[in-house]
Formats: sequence, structure tokens, C-alpha cells
Amino acid sequence: MDRETPVHLLKTKRGEPVTLLEAISEALFEEMSRDDRVFLMGEDIGVYGGAFKVTRDFLGHFGPQRVIDTPIAEGGFTGAAAGAAHMGLRPVVEMQFMDFISPAYDVITNYIATSHYRGAGPMPLVIRGPVGGGNRGGPFHSQNVEMAFFHTPGLKIVYPSTAYDAKGLLKAAIRDDNPVIFEEHKGLYRAPALREVLPDEDYIVPLGKARTVREGTDVTVVSYGAMVHKCVEAADIIEQEDGGSLEILDLRTLLPLDEGAIVESVKKTGKLLIVHEDTRTGGIAGEIAIRVSEKAFEWLDGPILRVTAIDAPVPYSGSLEDYFLPQTDDVVTAARYLAAY
Repeated sequence: MDRETPVHLLKTKRGEPVTLLEAISEALFEEMSRDDRVFLMGEDIGVYGGAFKVTRDFLGHFGPQRVIDTPIAEGGFTGAAAGAAHMGLRPVVEMQFMDFISPAYDVITNYIATSHYRGAGPMPLVIRGPVGGGNRGGPFHSQNVEMAFFHTPGLKIVYPSTAYDAKGLLKAAIRDDNPVIFEEHKGLYRAPALREVLPDEDYIVPLGKARTVREGTDVTVVSYGAMVHKCVEAADIIEQEDGGSLEILDLRTLLPLDEGAIVESVKKTGKLLIVHEDTRTGGIAGEIAIRVSEKAFEWLDGPILRVTAIDAPVPYSGSLEDYFLPQTDDVVTAARYLAAY
């Protein structure tokens, strides 16, 4: 064992299961060890190790030139990361919470996203951080920000649901020559049920490829992030109680969207249910629905349904937040309606 390497970053080498948070930490550590152009920027990521301890012990191992504690100035340090990417480095920016990405919206959408297209060269920049509700964090620490950027050509958007995918997708994002927004649901960070033994060898998960979580014949369910696990719970209930069969697709990457995988599954089942934690209006469900209507309308045997959060800020109150967020029972109800249509 390398004595300089933090012990908690060597778990996969010992064959121990890791959490999604640890998988992200390992991806960062391995990419920084593999390529000295990779460096980190963000609030409290150095001495403190990050708000969720993703970068715990990184400062001592890589030093302050590669693990940079920034001021509370998201627009400023994201712009600085863009400059570093222009100079051939591969910065990974951490937003302490993705809710705070909004001050950097201008530099991301008007400059970073358009840079490669404008002929300024590659823009190998990853912006990562925690998203999502269920932790009673209220409206400033619980948002899902993917659709604020989905409309911007030049960006890629990634949202993993498992430890294996989180590690492989993050490594792929860091190696990509385009800017990537990488969302990590904080409710999945330390979930015991998501612990996995990851491969010892280096691997990536290609961006833009959906994953079939579960084969089925009655209804196609498309989801991503934490909602994938709600969909699996719903599929178990329907199988046990109704004898039904749901096919579940995990998008993994929202931009580019794996339209082909969705269309092929809909051709198989004839029914489509889209589930996401983001709010209803302007959510990705609308985009998926119209693409399926354009490409597979004649295969549909019923309406396209969506289960989403409601159009409101995320509440602080636990009972209100539970009402706000999609629940397993909501997925079961929608899937049963489609299956019987």
C-alpha cells in the first residue's frame, strides 16, 4: 500500500464495497494521479475536505496548487477554471451545492459552452456537485439544476444513480474535451444499499449511453438519479402484486440524450412513463415525450405519462417535502394506469 495515499481511497483495491460518494472520490484521485493536468477548485475542498468530504485528504497528497480552496465567488472561480482549460489544464470545479451554480450561469452558458464551437479550442472542464431533495435542506440546498443548462448547446450533463456509474462517468467526463456538468444526488452519497465492489482495473462509462436497469414488457419507465431506485421499488411491487413487468431505463447522461435507447424500448412495450425529481414544467419529461411522439408515435398504445416533483420551491418541512417529491406509490399508480390502458 502507498503510505501517502489516503486509506479510504484504496477500498476497491482491497475488494471492499464503496458508497457512491467514495466512488466519486476515487475517480477524482485516480484521474489526478493519472494526469497531472487535472486539478480541483472549490469552496472548502482543501483543508476542510469539502462539505461532504469528497476531497478529504486530497490537499495533503496533491498539494495546494492542485487542490485550490476558492473564495465564495462561483462566477469568478468558474471563469478562472475556463482560462486554465484554455491553457491545456483539466480543471474540476466543485460547487458546494449545485444550487449555487447560478452566479456562474453567465460564464458557463455564454462563454464556456460556446468556446469550442467558436474555435477557441477544447474546453475540458467539469463542474460537479450535490443536488436533490429528501434531506430537509430547503429551497437553497435541494434543487436539481439540469434543465437550466439543458437548452445550452456545447454542454454535456451527467447524473449517475450508482457507484459504478458515478466513478466511470466522472472519469469519462474528466477525459472529455467538452464542458460537463456532473450532478450527484446527495441522498445517494452514503446510501448503504448502493455500496458496490468496483473493478480494480481502470474503466470508464461512456457519456451519452443509457443503461437498461431492468428488462420488461408492459411499460417503459425512463428515469435518472435517485428516482431510478424509486422506479425499481415500483417495479417490484407491480411484479409481486399484479404480475406486471416494467422495463426501466437509466438515462445516466441527459445531454447528449440516448434517444435511440428510449425509442427502442417504447417500440417493445408500447407504453412510456417518465419519472424525474426535477419540477414538472420544463422538466426533461417534456423533451422525451415529444421525441418519442416524433420517432415512435405509431408504436404507442396509450398516453405518455410523467411523474415529477410539483412546480414549487423545495419545502423545508419534512411532510411538505415528501409531498413535493415523487414517491414510489406515485410511480406504481401511473404504471398501473398505463399497463391497463
